[in-house]
Amino acid sequence: MAALKYSRQRESIKTYLLSTNEHPSADIVYQHVREDFPNISLGTVYRNLRLLTEIGEAVKITSPDGVDRFDGFVLPHNHFFCTCCRRILDLDLDMAEITRLNQSAAENFDGLIESSNTIFYGTCGDCSKVSQARSS
Repeated sequence: MAALKYSRQRESIKTYLLSTNEHPSADIVYQHVREDFPNISLGTVYRNLRLLTEIGEAVKITSPDGVDRFDGFVLPHNHFFCTCCRRILDLDLDMAEITRLNQSAAENFDGLIESSNTIFYGTCGDCSKVSQARSS
C-alpha cells in the first residue's frame, strides 16, 4: 500500500475523535470540524472517517438506532447503548474478560473469531437518576 498523504482535515477529524467520549455520528464530526475548516464538505468527512476506520485509527460502531458512530479509542473495548437517551458509552471491562468472552465464543463457533465488539443495552446512570427523581 502506498504511503498515505497527510491531510490537515483528516488530522482534525482524528483529533476530534480522540478528544471526545461521546461516540459522535459523521454529522456531529462534520459540525465540529467545520469550526476549523468552514469549507469542508460532509462527503469529505465521510471519506476520511471511512479511511480512518480502514487503517485502524478509528472504530465505526453501528448503533442500534441505525446511525453509525465513531470512536477514536481503538484498543479493544465494549460499549453500552442507553435505550433512553440513545447515547453510546464506553464500557470498561478488564482485557482478560474480553479475551474470555472471545474464547468462549470461539469454542461455540465453527470458524475463526478474530475480535469482537459487544454492545450492552439498558439505561445509563444519568437517565436512571432522572427516572428516579420523577418517580419520587
